[in-house]
Amino acid sequence: MGDVVDDRSGARSGNASRVTPGSLLVAAPGLLDPQFRRTVVYVIEHRSRGSLGVVLNRPSEVAVRDVLPSWAPLASKPHAVFVGGPVEAETALCLAAVRTGHDPASLGGLVTVRAPVALVDLDTDPAPLAPRLRGLRVFAGYAGWDAGQLDGEIGRGDWIVVPALPDDVLTGQEGNLWGRVLRRQGMPLSLLATYPTDVRQN
Repeated sequence: MGDVVDDRSGARSGNASRVTPGSLLVAAPGLLDPQFRRTVVYVIEHRSRGSLGVVLNRPSEVAVRDVLPSWAPLASKPHAVFVGGPVEAETALCLAAVRTGHDPASLGGLVTVRAPVALVDLDTDPAPLAPRLRGLRVFAGYAGWDAGQLDGEIGRGDWIVVPALPDDVLTGQEGNLWGRVLRRQGMPLSLLATYPTDVRQN
């Protein structure tokens, strides 16, 4: 993670100007790509050269203790590695939320995305961070977009851009995250939470 830098934001034009590190990309009901259908993506980096995020609601069958045993006690329930996206599936990324009163920018081993959420350098010693973290989530792989690609997908209505809450990163209700995020947006977006998984049911 040595190539992670602090400034992940970048000016964008059009509808994607609302996208910033810490935003959520909520898959629109019409996005049927099986890799992203009904997903909620947390944006880690958003620049003119491209964007990067992780899917928050796709737990795998792999336990954190099986791949990163030293970090497992800090992992939020469920204690699974989540499928962050289709890019570099062998790469582990980790997001954590720091406890109230702590600034992630002042803690070694963390790179702030949007406080209190930060990227964790998994090569560091977890012991000094343990009392300062509310929890963390480990992801295998990530979702990535080249320059202009995410703008185009948002422009055609594939993604709904909304603010994230720190608990979105740590939530244990992964199966319901898509609907819960939409419901809290108010009308008319909240209505999308009732959209049937199979439109033939309507």
